[in-house]
Amino acid sequence: MRTRIMLAMLLALLLPGGGELRAQPAQQQRSFFSLFWQVPQQPVVQPRPRRVAPSVRRRAPAPAIPASVAIVPKVEIAHRVLVIGDSLASLLADGLEDALEDRPDVAVLDRARSDSGLVRSDYHDWRKVAEELLAAEPGISVGIMLIGLNDRQAIREGDVVHEPLSPRWQELYRSRIAAIAAAFAQRRVPLVWVGAPPVQNTRLSADFTAFNELYRDQAEKAGGAYVDLWGGFVDAENRYTAMGPDVSGQTMRLRAGDGIHFTAAGARKAAHFVDVVIRRLIEGRQQQPALALPVSPETGAPINPELQPGGIERLIDAMVGNQFSNIGLPAALRVKPLAGPVLPLAAQSVATDQGLLSSPREARGRDEAGAQLDRVFVEGMLPEPKPGRLDDHRWPR
Repeated sequence: MRTRIMLAMLLALLLPGGGELRAQPAQQQRSFFSLFWQVPQQPVVQPRPRRVAPSVRRRAPAPAIPASVAIVPKVEIAHRVLVIGDSLASLLADGLEDALEDRPDVAVLDRARSDSGLVRSDYHDWRKVAEELLAAEPGISVGIMLIGLNDRQAIREGDVVHEPLSPRWQELYRSRIAAIAAAFAQRRVPLVWVGAPPVQNTRLSADFTAFNELYRDQAEKAGGAYVDLWGGFVDAENRYTAMGPDVSGQTMRLRAGDGIHFTAAGARKAAHFVDVVIRRLIEGRQQQPALALPVSPETGAPINPELQPGGIERLIDAMVGNQFSNIGLPAALRVKPLAGPVLPLAAQSVATDQGLLSSPREARGRDEAGAQLDRVFVEGMLPEPKPGRLDDHRWPR
């Protein structure tokens, strides 16, 4: 009993809080034995605060700056190419658009009508339409005509019907071609008549050859040009072929499934033949100088010598005779005649006072130098070598 009291008092002295035993957390309670020796305690590891990355304000992406586009200067249209005819002409106009892409100063005007021709002038009169187009469209430089698909039919003249390619039919058809060519000639617009290409139907192709002869004859009579497409759309045996080389040399399909019309590659190939003539006509107009017309001595007004009776012949005679003061030419053209003397090609000259000699021997004379040249160039004898010269092969030296 006494021992218990002493222990209680000892505990009261040692324990804080006046000897009152209080419930403490498990980590703060001490056992009786800890009074005499210190029990190692595990260090309390406080969790490290989590590092939060500082918020970064991202800048808005810079607006994309478009690449600088090359500014193409606007080019004024200086030349207009008028294309008329049937459905083949319309496809040809598409090909000309691609062919003349490098010439922004040239515009292609497609005025073709697919169901038209020269036979049914009561349905569509191309002579009248051509005159209206030339009057309405300003600045037409070249005219293109391609027609014939719908003309393999009879021509009615009053109560008489003429079969295709009969003599009277050809006469009437020829007159309609000439009327269209005259409409362009009156406006001083060069006309390029394009011949019809071969088609898959052999009978129609045979008729097209006759049509093309009429086109060529009348177009050239009117001062126009004729372009033949036949050779570009046949094989080695001169027969129709749907396949063939295009403008780049690659084998492509040139004709459509109907055996008549062009594909895109075929239209571009057909335009290649016409494009050459168009460029030549346009460049010729640009380079052609403006010549002053002769002036009448009575009135002082310019005179067109071509419109006067016999004017062309008199102008040539004046040029040949170097009589420039009588025809009113500008001073730049009076330096030398535009044409030389007219001489017959089959005539033989018998005059002895001419500058030309009859033989090289007479031209060189009879001196020593002439004789040496005769030995070398006429007789083939080499000259005597001189000592020390390269041709001296004598031994010993």
